[in-house]
Amino acid sequence: MAASKELCRLRLAFTHEMLLKSRLWRRLADGVSKVHGLSDAVAIPLILIGRLGTLTQTALADAIGVEGPTLVRHLDHLSAMGLIERREDPSDRRAKLLNLTASGKLLLARIEGDLGHLRDEAFAHITAEDFEACLRVFRAIEDHAKNGAETERAAPPRRARAG
Repeated sequence: MAASKELCRLRLAFTHEMLLKSRLWRRLADGVSKVHGLSDAVAIPLILIGRLGTLTQTALADAIGVEGPTLVRHLDHLSAMGLIERREDPSDRRAKLLNLTASGKLLLARIEGDLGHLRDEAFAHITAEDFEACLRVFRAIEDHAKNGAETERAAPPRRARAG
């Protein structure tokens, strides 16, 4: 069933705004990271290790959506700062497990506190129902992506030109 013109307009507006506002949010959050001496590229792995707990470098790269070599540079930086540790995975010696150090946990607590204040300020007027609706949309996007609908396959097939 084809979507109504209004629904198509809203879908376009939503995806357009999501793209732009996600970048805006990252800039705001990057300001918090910078106060603590980290770029967002380095802060994101630190935050996710803290939120997700012990995980492999591969799992973290997948969660962030970056390639392994890109992530390794950021992990090297975090490790040199004494914020994370890498250990060999006992079940797969090729894999490295990532954990926060005590210093990493302390820094993360300060960053999360500041991010919490930022969320409180930015979203003071947003209702729980609005957040729940937005999260449902995000889950729909994730479900669509997990079902193999990559960008190339999501585009309608092009018709060959005659003659």
